[in-house]
Amino acid sequence: MDPGKNSKQTFYHLIKTTKIPKAAMSAGLAGFLVTTLVSLAIPLLTRNLVDGFSAASLSAPLIAAVAIAFLLEAVISGVSSYLLSYSGQKVVADLRVRMWRQLLRLPVSHFDSETSGGTVSRVVNDTGIVRELISDHVPKFVGGIISIIGAVTLLLIMDWKMTLIMLISVPVTVLIMIPLGKKMAKISRGMQDETAAFSGSIQQTISEIRLMKASNAEADEEKKGFGGIDRLLKFGLREAKINSLIGPLMNLVIMTVIVSIIVYGGIRVADGSMSTGTLVAFLLYLFQIVVPVTSFALFFTQLQKAKGATERIIHILGLEPEPGQTGKSAVIAGKPIVADNVSFSYNTGEQVLHNVGFTAKPGEMIAFAGPSGGGKSTLFALLERFYEPDSGEIRVGDTSIADISMEEWRRHIGYVAQDSAMMSGTIRDNLLYGMDSTGRPDDQKLWLAAEMAYADGFIREFPDGLDTEIGERGIKLSGGQRQRIAIARAFLRDPLILMMDEATASLDSHSEAMVQEALVRLMAGRTTFAIAHRLSTIVGADKIVFIEGGRVTGIGSHAELIKNHPVYREYAEQQLV
Repeated sequence: MDPGKNSKQTFYHLIKTTKIPKAAMSAGLAGFLVTTLVSLAIPLLTRNLVDGFSAASLSAPLIAAVAIAFLLEAVISGVSSYLLSYSGQKVVADLRVRMWRQLLRLPVSHFDSETSGGTVSRVVNDTGIVRELISDHVPKFVGGIISIIGAVTLLLIMDWKMTLIMLISVPVTVLIMIPLGKKMAKISRGMQDETAAFSGSIQQTISEIRLMKASNAEADEEKKGFGGIDRLLKFGLREAKINSLIGPLMNLVIMTVIVSIIVYGGIRVADGSMSTGTLVAFLLYLFQIVVPVTSFALFFTQLQKAKGATERIIHILGLEPEPGQTGKSAVIAGKPIVADNVSFSYNTGEQVLHNVGFTAKPGEMIAFAGPSGGGKSTLFALLERFYEPDSGEIRVGDTSIADISMEEWRRHIGYVAQDSAMMSGTIRDNLLYGMDSTGRPDDQKLWLAAEMAYADGFIREFPDGLDTEIGERGIKLSGGQRQRIAIARAFLRDPLILMMDEATASLDSHSEAMVQEALVRLMAGRTTFAIAHRLSTIVGADKIVFIEGGRVTGIGSHAELIKNHPVYREYAEQQLV
């Protein structure tokens, strides 16, 4: 299939499926048509004014008609421009709503291969290009077509010989614009892709600004940034070259036509075969043809940009959402969680987990231990359903978690990570994050959860208490404070399943002791899964699942593994001395 044709189809399909405010769009286009028709009447009125020009013959009704025509055109043009801009803004808002909703429902695997900056560029920049086309360029194109048709028709009626001379410029203009337009389309697509990549690189660097500075990586990042800027510059210069050709060539054609019309028209006026007013009207109509023709170059360039942007928007909207967005409800409380021969690979042929199996009874603590890279974090990702197993399944009782709605399943999980994620906002915002707006806990319950997590003390020390702003990713809080807020959040969720990824590994001894006590409180009565890098945190677990190279090589209590598992025993001898 022809890529150009395909992109055109996707563009029209996207616009067709978008909620366009039809009334505003129709009224705006209608206003544009009216102003176009009014502008077509102005040269005729001017001709009558010029041909009968004298101080005595000035007609008040004629002057009034010209003034009213100008005023009417200005008012209607302003209203229609607003309505068309309104329509464009509504269209882009609808596109952004659809894209944002889709992005939030895409699986984690999508974001493993896409930069956040590139994704942001799709939502903001690409939709903005579509808006410009709809609200700015399409109306001008439609109005220009009508203006050209109307002007050419009137010119043929007025003087067909001069009109034919003028129309010679049309095929010349087309021969110039088609090849230049194709080159511009290619450059525009490259520019959009490079802009997305550059945005992603900048966003990543700024988000990890502390790592960059601590690593003295300013020079490296400067070099990378300059590289991106240089590539954007090259695209910009290529675009400038095309524009520098389009402008002068179009001006050359236009000026040639104008001069030819003036010379030929002047001869006609001199021999009496044409009136001065007709020549003036002819020139005015010529400008009504020339201005739209020059704007067509911008229209087709923007159309090519919009096609490229549309392909990327369509790509995102067409991606499969995270599986299990819909599903049945299930009774999870009081039932065991079973992993049955679970295998998984991030990339085809590179298996990370091999036939992993274990059973977690209600209220048990199951710890995953083993060498780094063995698959512990991957197993957590499968339990949270960030990914789906290649084979095997995870069940709650007799029900596969794949058959349970994603919202239902994750509602029952509380997660405390090694570096607990915080959202920009207040402590209150982070405690309530993800909870339904209806039935949210009141301040009394928030303080109770903070107290259970040993977080109430430091929160009360802040002047604004729960309304304290914590900065991007909670940067204004210490690691121990972030962990305790995460634990308090888990208390508020009251989950049946608790997942901990070495929640005390990066804390000092004082913070670790407090967080550990809070975790003991939180674990009471819940099925708990814990990733352990230090065996001291899991010696009391009901079961320890030892994973090596993606395979379970031992399951049992600490004492059982010390006795029966040589590698675990070696780990214990190294750490528990």
